[in-house]
Amino acid sequence: MRIYYSSKFASEYKKLLKSIKILAEEKERIFRQDPFDSRLNTHKLHGRLKEYWAFSVGSKYRIIFEFAESDIIWFHSIGDHSVYQ
Repeated sequence: MRIYYSSKFASEYKKLLKSIKILAEEKERIFRQDPFDSRLNTHKLHGRLKEYWAFSVGSKYRIIFEFAESDIIWFHSIGDHSVYQ
């Protein structure tokens, strides 16, 4: 699996607190092993984001991503629930 990061994701990631960055990196390691691991709470999005998925980074933060091809995933956004807007 190859994960690519959009420029929006990179910009949002830079602004996170260090503790959230560490947690996000731990969750990414789990994601690389199994994107549907129960610890991630991976879920399909609805509405205008219906082509995307998200997984939890702690109780407040989410990473929005898409399965682009069989082995390629794009991380598009990271943040609290405002990333859905």
